[in-house]
Amino acid sequence: MSAALEAPGVALGAAALIALRRVALTAQADPVLAALPGGFATRRKGHGLEVADMREYVAGDDLRHLDRGTTARTGRLHVRQFQEERDRVSLLVADFRPSMFWGLRRAFRSVAAAEALSLLGWRIVEGGGRVGLLALSAAGTVIVPPRGRSRGMLDVIGGLVQAHRDGLAAMVSGDGKEPPLDTVLPRAGRLVPPGSEIVIASGFDAPGAGLGDALTALARRRSPRLVLVTDAQTTAMPRGRYPVRLADGRRLRLRLGGAPPAQDRFAPIAGRDALILDAGETVEQTARRLVAGFAEAGAP
Repeated sequence: MSAALEAPGVALGAAALIALRRVALTAQADPVLAALPGGFATRRKGHGLEVADMREYVAGDDLRHLDRGTTARTGRLHVRQFQEERDRVSLLVADFRPSMFWGLRRAFRSVAAAEALSLLGWRIVEGGGRVGLLALSAAGTVIVPPRGRSRGMLDVIGGLVQAHRDGLAAMVSGDGKEPPLDTVLPRAGRLVPPGSEIVIASGFDAPGAGLGDALTALARRRSPRLVLVTDAQTTAMPRGRYPVRLADGRRLRLRLGGAPPAQDRFAPIAGRDALILDAGETVEQTARRLVAGFAEAGAP
């Protein structure tokens, strides 16, 4: 690839996404942040290994939880109470189709989508959850099964970088396709168990006629959340959908231009609210918008 395609904001690097861990965790100082990991329905895994409290035995308590040390010291039966573990599983869906390789200021929309998903992913794994990845590009799909802890997030970052590089190369070569989003979402539902969260970061260009039905099907047993990545604050042109011709002669329409009103946090996509993110803003601004937007949206 040429030097221009390796420039910051065009190419996607693992080091930059790993560094977003600090940004994601620093943002937790904001009072509204507690609502991002919270407010999401998670599956109960049962008793954990961490002791949360100790109390006297009452009829019906599980004798396996007796604490011998406290019972011996006090002469009365005492049982341990454990911190309940919950299992939060989130699938991050990244749109790296040709229409996402576009940007007039800080970064391509594809890069901004990867940054937003990485910020969310770091918060999830730090909160004890598991993250997986489904990345869609003209070169195909990249799948990373859900895993927890930093190791799981590093696997997701590796998948993001690989899919972005492959998608950019396919677009530059003129071999790129623009598969509609509605064709990939049924596959997303099969990658995570019922009760999971599915976060889709996209420009939602070429959504496909069945996008609304696909999201409705997902919502029956999982929780889809939409993140609309735009170049929304470009002042050189009014806000709207603009025709763009690709290298292979095909035409697309992209959402570009004009800053949305301050109160306009969400945009309707296939009958659902999508949180608006601006690819031209800094990652710190993106982190704050994710926190405020997900908190406002509440539990799916």
